[in-house]
Amino acid sequence: MRPTLYEYAGGAPAFLALAAAHHARCLADAELNHPFSHPDQHPQHVERLAAYWAEVMGGPPAYSSACGDQSFVLRMHAGNGDISDLGRRFVDCFVHAADDAGLPEDPDFRAALRGYMEWAVGQVLSYPGPAEEVPGGLPLPSWGWDGLGSSRSTTPPTGPGHLA
Repeated sequence: MRPTLYEYAGGAPAFLALAAAHHARCLADAELNHPFSHPDQHPQHVERLAAYWAEVMGGPPAYSSACGDQSFVLRMHAGNGDISDLGRRFVDCFVHAADDAGLPEDPDFRAALRGYMEWAVGQVLSYPGPAEEVPGGLPLPSWGWDGLGSSRSTTPPTGPGHLA
């Protein structure tokens, strides 16, 4: 069995670099800039995003312990109507941010990252109405090499991003 995507990427520092690179790309995008530059954005947005992605991909439960569950995440992004084009742009920024952050270039790893983000954007887009439409108590997803529900590893971490 492979290490988790979290382990393979390089752990918390890799996800912080990914979140920072993704945020920078979204700010530079003419369409995505608005939702990423509003004045009431949480001051630790990048750090929280990194913790969320890290936990989803097999890292420690830092996000769910400090911030909330999947229902919280989906409610935060609900109520925007049809934003399909923004979703595609968001995925593109994420894919390029993996390059910017220096994440491993392994094709299976990159496919797993893209697959996750396409799925995650689909989840957000499935709640175009008010936040109250999002069911309560949804756990954070678990994403791994084989997609949803496969993020846990039972072997010691290995790979180009492993931190000793």
